[in-house]
Amino acid sequence: MTIDSHTEQPGGFRQVIRVGAHTFHADIGAQAGGQGSAPTPHDYFDASLATCKALTAHLYAKGHGIALDRVDVHVERDASQERLGTYVLRVQLEFVGALTDVEKAKLRDVVSRCPIHKLMTNAKIEIVSGPR
Repeated sequence: MTIDSHTEQPGGFRQVIRVGAHTFHADIGAQAGGQGSAPTPHDYFDASLATCKALTAHLYAKGHGIALDRVDVHVERDASQERLGTYVLRVQLEFVGALTDVEKAKLRDVVSRCPIHKLMTNAKIEIVSGPR
C-alpha cells in the first residue's frame, strides 16, 4: 500500500492525501498559519488508534458470536510533553449491545492489543526518506 500526499495550493499548507481509491485532506490550524480546514497529522495519528480499537472489537465480536452493535471510542490527547518524549492518549470505550459483563471485559482485553496500539507502543519504526 502506498500513500501519496501533495500540497493543494502553491504556498499553502492543506494537503491532498490519496490512499488507494480514497482521497482526503490534512491541514494545520489557523493559529499556525493554516486554514484549519481538515484534520491535522496528529488528529489522524490519534484517530488511527480509535478506529483500530473499534474495528478490532467488531472483528472479534463477529468471530465469537458476541452481540456487539456499536463501539463508541473517545480519545483525548495530551501533547503538552511531546517535545520531551511523552505523548498521552486517554481512551474511553463503550461497547453497545446485548453484552454480558464477561463479554465486555473480553472486548476490553482484545482492543488493548489492537494492531495500532501495539505499533504505537511496542514497535521500532524506521523511516527512510529520499527523493522521489
